[in-house]
Amino acid sequence: MRSGVSRRRLSCCAAIVLLAVAWSGCSSKSGAPIVEEGPPEKLSAYGLFVGNGATQEPAAGVIPYALNTPLFSDYTSKYRFVKLPAGTSATYHAEKPFDFPVGTVIAKTFAYPHDMRDPSQGERLLETRILVHEESGWVGLPYLWNEEQTEATLQLGGRIMPVSWTHTDGAERKIDYLVPNANQCKGCHKVEDNIMRPIGPKGSQLNGDFVYAGGSENQLTHWTKAGALSGAPAPADAPRMAVWDDPHSGTLDERARAWLDVNCAHCHNGRGPARNSGLDLSVAQAEPFKFGIFKPPVAAGRGSGGLKYDIVPGEPDQSILAFRIASSEADVMMPELGKRLVHEEGVELIREWIAAMPAETSAKSPQAGQ
Repeated sequence: MRSGVSRRRLSCCAAIVLLAVAWSGCSSKSGAPIVEEGPPEKLSAYGLFVGNGATQEPAAGVIPYALNTPLFSDYTSKYRFVKLPAGTSATYHAEKPFDFPVGTVIAKTFAYPHDMRDPSQGERLLETRILVHEESGWVGLPYLWNEEQTEATLQLGGRIMPVSWTHTDGAERKIDYLVPNANQCKGCHKVEDNIMRPIGPKGSQLNGDFVYAGGSENQLTHWTKAGALSGAPAPADAPRMAVWDDPHSGTLDERARAWLDVNCAHCHNGRGPARNSGLDLSVAQAEPFKFGIFKPPVAAGRGSGGLKYDIVPGEPDQSILAFRIASSEADVMMPELGKRLVHEEGVELIREWIAAMPAETSAKSPQAGQ
Protein backbone atom coordinates (compact mmCIF):
# COMPACT_ATOMS: atom_id res chain seq x y z
CA MET A 1 0.00 0.00 0.00
CA ARG A 2 1.27 3.45 -0.73
CA SER A 3 0.11 7.00 -0.88
CA GLY A 4 1.17 9.90 -3.11
CA VAL A 5 -0.22 12.25 -0.48
CA SER A 6 0.96 11.46 2.97
CA ARG A 7 -1.31 10.45 5.80
CA ARG A 8 -0.20 13.65 7.49
CA ARG A 9 -1.56 15.63 4.60
CA LEU A 10 -4.79 13.75 4.49
CA SER A 11 -5.40 13.57 8.22
CA CYS A 12 -6.89 17.02 8.27
CA CYS A 13 -8.37 16.86 4.81
CA ALA A 14 -12.10 17.09 4.49
CA ALA A 15 -13.76 14.12 2.84
CA ILE A 16 -13.29 14.29 -0.86
CA VAL A 17 -16.58 14.69 -2.66
CA LEU A 18 -15.53 13.59 -6.10
CA LEU A 19 -16.97 15.52 -8.93
CA ALA A 20 -19.52 17.06 -6.65
CA VAL A 21 -18.88 20.54 -7.79
CA ALA A 22 -18.87 21.98 -11.24
CA TRP A 23 -15.76 23.22 -12.92
CA SER A 24 -15.58 26.61 -11.35
CA GLY A 25 -13.26 29.51 -10.84
CA CYS A 26 -11.37 28.59 -13.97
CA SER A 27 -14.06 28.09 -16.60
CA SER A 28 -15.61 30.30 -19.18
CA LYS A 29 -19.36 30.60 -19.57
CA SER A 30 -19.22 27.94 -22.28
CA GLY A 31 -17.66 25.51 -19.82
CA ALA A 32 -14.29 25.48 -21.57
CA PRO A 33 -11.23 26.27 -19.46
CA ILE A 34 -10.22 29.88 -19.44
CA VAL A 35 -6.68 29.04 -20.50
CA GLU A 36 -7.75 29.76 -24.05
CA GLU A 37 -8.77 33.18 -22.77
CA GLY A 38 -5.40 33.50 -21.07
CA PRO A 39 -3.97 31.20 -18.38
CA PRO A 40 -4.49 32.22 -14.75
CA GLU A 41 -1.56 34.08 -13.26
CA LYS A 42 -2.00 32.33 -9.91
CA LEU A 43 -2.29 28.61 -9.24
CA SER A 44 -5.04 29.26 -6.69
CA ALA A 45 -7.36 30.25 -9.54
CA TYR A 46 -7.75 26.58 -10.46
CA GLY A 47 -9.36 25.76 -7.11
CA LEU A 48 -7.36 22.56 -6.75
CA PHE A 49 -6.37 22.79 -3.09
CA VAL A 50 -7.77 23.54 0.32
CA GLY A 51 -6.55 26.90 1.61
CA ASN A 52 -3.50 28.30 -0.11
CA GLY A 53 -2.33 24.88 -1.25
CA ALA A 54 0.73 24.72 0.97
CA THR A 55 -0.38 21.36 2.38
CA GLN A 56 -1.46 20.04 -1.03
CA GLU A 57 -4.79 18.95 0.43
CA PRO A 58 -7.15 18.40 -2.51
CA ALA A 59 -10.30 20.49 -2.70
CA ALA A 60 -13.69 18.88 -3.17
CA GLY A 61 -13.96 17.39 -6.65
CA VAL A 62 -10.19 16.91 -6.98
CA ILE A 63 -8.85 13.35 -7.02
CA PRO A 64 -5.35 12.66 -5.71
CA TYR A 65 -3.62 9.72 -7.32
CA ALA A 66 -0.28 7.94 -7.53
CA LEU A 67 1.48 5.79 -10.10
CA ASN A 68 2.75 2.30 -9.38
CA THR A 69 6.11 3.25 -10.90
CA PRO A 70 6.63 7.02 -11.28
CA LEU A 71 9.10 8.90 -13.43
CA PHE A 72 12.36 9.70 -11.65
CA SER A 73 12.73 13.46 -11.23
CA ASP A 74 15.97 14.17 -9.39
CA TYR A 75 14.67 12.63 -6.14
CA THR A 76 11.82 15.12 -5.76
CA SER A 77 8.61 14.17 -4.01
CA LYS A 78 5.61 14.45 -6.31
CA TYR A 79 1.90 14.89 -5.64
CA ARG A 80 -0.62 14.24 -8.39
CA PHE A 81 -4.20 15.41 -8.81
CA VAL A 82 -6.91 15.42 -11.44
CA LYS A 83 -10.08 17.48 -11.71
CA LEU A 84 -12.71 16.68 -14.31
CA PRO A 85 -15.68 18.80 -15.34
CA ALA A 86 -18.80 17.85 -13.40
CA GLY A 87 -20.78 14.98 -14.91
CA THR A 88 -17.94 13.75 -17.12
CA SER A 89 -15.61 10.79 -16.91
CA ALA A 90 -12.37 9.58 -18.39
CA THR A 91 -12.29 6.50 -20.61
CA TYR A 92 -10.20 3.57 -19.38
CA HIS A 93 -7.22 2.21 -21.28
CA ALA A 94 -4.94 -0.43 -19.83
CA GLU A 95 -1.59 0.51 -21.34
CA LYS A 96 -2.03 4.04 -22.57
CA PRO A 97 -3.25 7.21 -20.86
CA PHE A 98 -6.99 7.56 -20.29
CA ASP A 99 -9.03 9.74 -22.63
CA PHE A 100 -9.98 12.75 -20.54
CA PRO A 101 -12.81 15.13 -21.41
CA VAL A 102 -12.20 18.72 -22.43
CA GLY A 103 -11.93 20.83 -19.31
CA THR A 104 -9.85 18.32 -17.37
CA VAL A 105 -7.01 19.73 -15.28
CA ILE A 106 -4.12 17.48 -14.21
CA ALA A 107 -1.65 18.82 -11.63
CA LYS A 108 1.69 17.55 -10.39
CA THR A 109 3.58 19.29 -7.60
CA PHE A 110 7.32 18.82 -7.11
CA ALA A 111 8.93 19.23 -3.69
CA TYR A 112 12.11 18.44 -1.79
CA PRO A 113 11.87 17.20 1.81
CA HIS A 114 14.27 19.10 4.05
CA ASP A 115 15.52 15.76 5.37
CA MET A 116 14.53 12.62 3.49
CA ARG A 117 15.14 10.58 6.63
CA ASP A 118 12.66 12.59 8.70
CA PRO A 119 9.38 13.67 7.02
CA SER A 120 8.38 15.59 10.15
CA GLN A 121 10.88 18.31 9.16
CA GLY A 122 8.64 19.28 6.26
CA GLU A 123 9.50 20.08 2.69
CA ARG A 124 9.81 22.89 0.18
CA LEU A 125 7.30 23.06 -2.64
CA LEU A 126 9.04 24.04 -5.86
CA GLU A 127 6.57 23.99 -8.70
CA THR A 128 3.20 22.70 -9.77
CA ARG A 129 2.89 21.69 -13.41
CA ILE A 130 -0.57 21.96 -14.88
CA LEU A 131 -1.97 20.18 -17.91
CA VAL A 132 -5.25 21.60 -19.15
CA HIS A 133 -7.33 19.87 -21.79
CA GLU A 134 -8.52 22.63 -24.07
CA GLU A 135 -10.76 22.26 -27.10
CA SER A 136 -7.60 22.57 -29.20
CA GLY A 137 -5.64 20.01 -27.18
CA TRP A 138 -3.56 19.77 -24.04
CA VAL A 139 -1.65 22.79 -22.73
CA GLY A 140 1.25 22.58 -20.25
CA LEU A 141 1.79 25.41 -17.73
CA PRO A 142 4.44 25.63 -14.96
CA TYR A 143 3.67 27.48 -11.70
CA LEU A 144 6.45 28.35 -9.21
CA TRP A 145 5.87 28.43 -5.47
CA ASN A 146 6.99 31.51 -3.55
CA GLU A 147 9.39 31.40 -0.61
CA GLU A 148 6.50 31.81 1.83
CA GLN A 149 4.81 28.72 0.32
CA THR A 150 1.55 30.59 0.07
CA GLU A 151 1.03 30.79 -3.69
CA ALA A 152 2.47 29.66 -7.00
CA THR A 153 2.75 31.98 -9.98
CA LEU A 154 2.76 31.21 -13.69
CA GLN A 155 6.31 31.10 -15.07
CA LEU A 156 6.09 30.34 -18.78
CA GLY A 157 9.83 30.84 -19.27
CA GLY A 158 10.84 28.23 -16.67
CA ARG A 159 13.59 28.83 -14.13
CA ILE A 160 16.67 27.36 -12.49
CA MET A 161 16.24 27.11 -8.71
CA PRO A 162 19.16 26.29 -6.35
CA VAL A 163 17.92 23.76 -3.81
CA SER A 164 19.49 21.62 -1.10
CA TRP A 165 18.33 18.81 1.14
CA THR A 166 19.57 16.02 3.36
CA HIS A 167 19.52 12.80 1.37
CA THR A 168 18.59 9.34 2.63
CA ASP A 169 22.26 8.62 3.38
CA GLY A 170 22.50 11.69 5.65
CA ALA A 171 24.64 13.66 3.17
CA GLU A 172 23.77 17.16 2.08
CA ARG A 173 22.80 17.35 -1.57
CA LYS A 174 22.58 20.46 -3.75
CA ILE A 175 21.26 20.91 -7.23
CA ASP A 176 20.27 23.66 -9.64
CA TYR A 177 16.75 22.39 -10.11
CA LEU A 178 15.36 23.03 -13.59
CA VAL A 179 11.77 24.16 -13.99
CA PRO A 180 10.92 23.55 -17.65
CA ASN A 181 9.42 26.29 -19.74
CA ALA A 182 6.04 25.80 -21.34
CA ASN A 183 7.53 24.57 -24.63
CA GLN A 184 9.75 22.04 -22.87
CA CYS A 185 6.62 20.35 -21.50
CA LYS A 186 6.12 19.08 -25.02
CA GLY A 187 9.48 17.30 -24.91
CA CYS A 188 8.00 14.54 -22.77
CA HIS A 189 4.28 14.93 -23.31
CA LYS A 190 4.25 14.59 -27.10
CA VAL A 191 4.09 10.88 -26.55
CA GLU A 192 2.87 9.66 -29.92
CA ASP A 193 2.31 11.20 -33.32
CA ASN A 194 3.64 14.55 -32.08
CA ILE A 195 0.40 15.19 -30.14
CA MET A 196 0.66 16.42 -26.57
CA ARG A 197 -1.01 14.13 -24.02
CA PRO A 198 -0.75 13.15 -20.34
CA ILE A 199 1.73 10.33 -19.68
CA GLY A 200 1.06 8.76 -16.31
CA PRO A 201 -2.65 8.13 -15.69
CA LYS A 202 -3.26 4.81 -17.44
CA GLY A 203 -4.89 1.65 -16.22
CA SER A 204 -1.87 -0.46 -15.34
CA GLN A 205 -0.25 2.44 -13.48
CA LEU A 206 -3.37 3.22 -11.41
CA ASN A 207 -4.19 -0.38 -10.57
CA GLY A 208 -2.99 -0.13 -6.99
CA ASP A 209 -4.16 1.09 -3.60
CA PHE A 210 -4.15 4.71 -2.46
CA VAL A 211 -4.76 6.10 1.02
CA TYR A 212 -7.68 8.51 0.59
CA ALA A 213 -9.19 10.64 3.32
CA GLY A 214 -11.80 7.92 3.85
CA GLY A 215 -9.32 5.04 3.86
CA SER A 216 -7.36 2.87 1.47
CA GLU A 217 -8.92 1.76 -1.81
CA ASN A 218 -7.87 0.56 -5.24
CA GLN A 219 -7.64 3.60 -7.51
CA LEU A 220 -9.53 2.07 -10.43
CA THR A 221 -12.34 1.17 -8.07
CA HIS A 222 -12.30 4.59 -6.45
CA TRP A 223 -12.40 6.50 -9.72
CA THR A 224 -15.17 4.26 -11.07
CA LYS A 225 -17.33 4.57 -7.96
CA ALA A 226 -16.91 8.34 -8.10
CA GLY A 227 -18.07 8.44 -11.72
CA ALA A 228 -14.69 9.73 -12.87
CA LEU A 229 -13.79 6.66 -14.95
CA SER A 230 -15.75 4.50 -17.36
CA GLY A 231 -14.92 1.15 -18.88
CA ALA A 232 -12.49 -0.08 -16.24
CA PRO A 233 -12.53 -3.82 -15.46
CA ALA A 234 -12.35 -5.14 -11.93
CA PRO A 235 -8.81 -4.57 -10.60
CA ALA A 236 -8.20 -8.31 -10.35
CA ASP A 237 -8.91 -8.64 -14.07
CA ALA A 238 -6.85 -5.62 -15.13
CA PRO A 239 -3.11 -5.44 -15.80
CA ARG A 240 -1.05 -3.99 -12.97
CA MET A 241 2.32 -2.38 -13.57
CA ALA A 242 4.97 -3.55 -11.16
CA VAL A 243 6.39 -1.16 -8.56
CA TRP A 244 10.01 -0.74 -9.59
CA ASP A 245 11.46 -0.97 -6.07
CA ASP A 246 9.04 -3.51 -4.57
CA PRO A 247 10.09 -7.13 -5.24
CA HIS A 248 6.66 -8.25 -4.00
CA SER A 249 4.97 -6.42 -6.87
CA GLY A 250 6.63 -8.29 -9.72
CA THR A 251 9.63 -10.16 -11.02
CA LEU A 252 12.95 -8.49 -11.67
CA ASP A 253 12.06 -8.41 -15.36
CA GLU A 254 8.66 -6.81 -14.69
CA ARG A 255 10.12 -4.16 -12.37
CA ALA A 256 12.95 -3.28 -14.76
CA ARG A 257 10.56 -3.06 -17.73
CA ALA A 258 8.26 -0.84 -15.64
CA TRP A 259 11.17 1.52 -14.85
CA LEU A 260 12.14 1.71 -18.53
CA ASP A 261 8.54 2.23 -19.57
CA VAL A 262 7.94 5.24 -17.37
CA ASN A 263 11.38 6.82 -17.73
CA CYS A 264 12.08 6.15 -21.40
CA ALA A 265 9.05 4.95 -23.37
CA HIS A 266 7.38 8.36 -23.68
CA CYS A 267 10.01 8.91 -26.43
CA HIS A 268 11.16 5.36 -27.17
CA ASN A 269 8.02 3.78 -28.57
CA GLY A 270 6.88 2.86 -32.05
CA ARG A 271 5.35 6.28 -32.71
CA GLY A 272 7.26 8.50 -30.28
CA PRO A 273 9.85 11.23 -30.89
CA ALA A 274 12.72 8.67 -30.65
CA ARG A 275 11.12 6.09 -32.95
CA ASN A 276 13.95 6.59 -35.46
CA SER A 277 16.24 4.85 -32.99
CA GLY A 278 14.25 1.65 -33.50
CA LEU A 279 14.30 1.15 -29.73
CA ASP A 280 10.91 0.54 -28.11
CA LEU A 281 11.10 0.50 -24.31
CA SER A 282 7.38 0.36 -23.64
CA VAL A 283 6.41 -2.46 -21.32
CA ALA A 284 4.12 -3.92 -23.98
CA GLN A 285 7.00 -4.52 -26.41
CA ALA A 286 7.64 -8.26 -26.38
CA GLU A 287 10.31 -8.63 -29.06
CA PRO A 288 13.73 -8.69 -27.35
CA PHE A 289 15.52 -7.07 -30.28
CA LYS A 290 13.10 -4.13 -30.27
CA PHE A 291 13.64 -3.43 -26.58
CA GLY A 292 17.37 -3.55 -27.04
CA ILE A 293 18.79 -7.06 -26.83
CA PHE A 294 21.69 -7.30 -29.26
CA LYS A 295 20.31 -4.25 -31.02
CA PRO A 296 23.05 -2.01 -32.46
CA PRO A 297 22.61 1.78 -32.13
CA VAL A 298 21.50 3.73 -35.19
CA ALA A 299 24.42 6.13 -34.71
CA ALA A 300 27.79 5.86 -33.04
CA GLY A 301 29.49 8.61 -31.03
CA ARG A 302 29.81 9.49 -27.37
CA GLY A 303 26.27 8.35 -26.70
CA SER A 304 27.17 4.77 -27.48
CA GLY A 305 30.24 4.82 -25.25
CA GLY A 306 32.03 2.77 -27.91
CA LEU A 307 29.76 -0.19 -27.20
CA LYS A 308 28.09 -2.34 -29.83
CA TYR A 309 24.62 -3.12 -28.52
CA ASP A 310 21.91 -1.51 -26.44
CA ILE A 311 21.70 -4.62 -24.25
CA VAL A 312 24.13 -7.52 -24.07
CA PRO A 313 22.53 -10.22 -21.90
CA GLY A 314 24.63 -10.90 -18.81
CA GLU A 315 26.91 -7.93 -19.53
CA PRO A 316 25.70 -4.58 -18.15
CA ASP A 317 29.15 -3.06 -18.68
CA GLN A 318 28.84 -3.88 -22.39
CA SER A 319 25.31 -2.47 -22.71
CA ILE A 320 24.69 1.02 -24.07
CA LEU A 321 21.42 1.29 -22.19
CA ALA A 322 23.12 0.88 -18.81
CA PHE A 323 25.91 3.25 -19.87
CA ARG A 324 23.55 6.07 -20.84
CA ILE A 325 21.18 5.98 -17.88
CA ALA A 326 24.21 6.08 -15.56
CA SER A 327 25.50 9.29 -17.11
CA SER A 328 24.73 12.91 -16.27
CA GLU A 329 26.66 14.31 -19.25
CA ALA A 330 24.43 16.34 -21.55
CA ASP A 331 25.29 14.53 -24.78
CA VAL A 332 25.31 11.06 -23.24
CA MET A 333 22.66 10.82 -20.53
CA MET A 334 19.26 9.28 -20.90
CA PRO A 335 16.62 10.41 -20.51
CA GLU A 336 17.63 13.71 -22.07
CA LEU A 337 15.01 15.83 -20.27
CA GLY A 338 13.94 16.21 -16.67
CA LYS A 339 17.16 14.82 -15.26
CA ARG A 340 20.15 16.44 -13.59
CA LEU A 341 21.00 13.60 -11.24
CA VAL A 342 21.54 9.94 -11.93
CA HIS A 343 18.87 7.70 -10.47
CA GLU A 344 21.35 5.48 -8.70
CA GLU A 345 18.79 2.92 -7.54
CA GLY A 346 17.22 2.77 -11.01
CA VAL A 347 20.61 2.19 -12.61
CA GLU A 348 21.28 -0.58 -10.11
CA LEU A 349 17.95 -2.21 -11.03
CA ILE A 350 18.63 -2.12 -14.77
CA ARG A 351 22.16 -3.44 -14.33
CA GLU A 352 20.83 -6.27 -12.16
CA TRP A 353 18.21 -7.04 -14.82
CA ILE A 354 20.78 -7.18 -17.63
CA ALA A 355 23.22 -9.20 -15.53
CA ALA A 356 20.52 -11.78 -14.82
CA MET A 357 19.69 -12.32 -18.50
CA PRO A 358 20.88 -15.73 -19.69
CA ALA A 359 22.42 -15.18 -23.10
CA GLU A 360 21.15 -18.45 -24.46
CA THR A 361 17.52 -17.43 -23.96
CA SER A 362 17.85 -14.28 -26.02
CA ALA A 363 17.97 -14.97 -29.71
CA LYS A 364 20.40 -12.72 -31.51
CA SER A 365 19.12 -10.57 -34.32
CA PRO A 366 20.51 -10.93 -37.84
CA GLN A 367 22.55 -7.79 -37.19
CA ALA A 368 24.25 -9.20 -34.12
CA GLY A 369 27.94 -9.66 -34.53
CA GLN A 370 28.22 -7.51 -37.59
